[in-house]
Formats: sequence, structure tokens, C-alpha cells
Amino acid sequence: MINNPFSTTQAAGAPSVSDAVSELRHAAGDFAAATGAEAARLKERAVETASSLKATATEKADHYKAVATDKVQHARETAQQQWEETRVKAKEIHVTAEDYIRQNPTKAVLGALGIGFLIGLIARN
Repeated sequence: MINNPFSTTQAAGAPSVSDAVSELRHAAGDFAAATGAEAARLKERAVETASSLKATATEKADHYKAVATDKVQHARETAQQQWEETRVKAKEIHVTAEDYIRQNPTKAVLGALGIGFLIGLIARN
């Protein structure tokens, strides 16, 4: 006899179609439950990893912000110090130039005329 799975007659000891369907549904339910549990575990792990990465990124950003703030403060202090030194030197040069002009007015005027003449010659060419 040929074994026909669609036959309405049932062989002795063979499961019925409804029993097979019931077993398949039960197996599919078990598979769905296991898959759902695994998906939930993976989701929890992904959330934990994301939280860890966020915490690390925030920590690094705070560190780099503090370092940048220190560097900017140092640069500001250095620039302020250089500006003060330059201002003091310029004031000294100004005072020295005034003293020289007061002590040597003729030399100062002749020197200014000579420089003006040279600038005029250069500007013409």
C-alpha cells in the first residue's frame, strides 16, 4: 500500500493530522517564546551598551572641555602678559623719543625732513 499523507484513513499507530497540527502549533509557540526571550535579552544588552557608551562619551567630552578651558585660560593669560609688556616697552620708547627730541630739536627736525625726502623719492618710483 502507498503511504498517502492526504488520505482520510489513518494507519495504525500514526498520529492524526489534528495531532500533528497541534504539535506544530505548540513547537511554533515554544520557538516564538524562546525567540522573544532572546530578543528581550539582546535589547537589554544593547540598552546597557548604549548607556555605557553614552557615559564614556560624556566623561570624555567633560575631560576635553576642561582641558580646552585650561588651554584657553593659559593662552589668555599669556596674551595679557605679552600685551602689558608691549605696552610698557612702547611707553618707554615714547618717553625716550620725547626726551631725545627735546634735547636735540635740530637733529630731530633734520632727521624727519631726511626721512620724508627718502619716502618721497621711493613713492615716485
